[in-house]
Amino acid sequence: MAGTRSETPSAVHHEPPTFDEIYAAHYADLTVQLYAYFGDRQEAQDVVQEAFCRALSRWKRISRYDDPVAWIRRVAWNLAVSRWRRARTALGFLRRQPTAELYADGPEPDRVALIAALAELPDNHRRALVLHYLGDMPVAEVARREGVAEGTVKAWLHRGRAAMAVHLNLDDNTGDTR
Repeated sequence: MAGTRSETPSAVHHEPPTFDEIYAAHYADLTVQLYAYFGDRQEAQDVVQEAFCRALSRWKRISRYDDPVAWIRRVAWNLAVSRWRRARTALGFLRRQPTAELYADGPEPDRVALIAALAELPDNHRRALVLHYLGDMPVAEVARREGVAEGTVKAWLHRGRAAMAVHLNLDDNTGDTR
């Protein structure tokens, strides 16, 4: 006989596993399962990581489940299916798009010359010309925005027009090319 005292089974209370223990024990296995589904290791790792992140934020409740790994596995599979569906939908959309690329003409030579001439001007002259002529702002508004007197803006516009005429080879009086 082993002993005189009676050996009665005592109620064994197990502490729930820690998140780190579950992660270390099951991350690789879940990744392999999802890799077999996706065929893409990175996608598998992403969904398993996402499932573990969601489990971590709810760990007090999930750790008391009979099988917390089953919850994580279900979430990972649901995420995988959702990604697969989104990818399928996106691919279907792309397949319905016209395959011929539309041709767009490049900028006209005059536009290229204008941009090049503007680039040669001092910043304040260029801003004044663009705001006044292309932005349709009156001189007073340009002056207010630039924080200068209206006379200064008028001088910038005059100097800018003169410099543009030289860069574009225009006769300053008629606008004709020389």
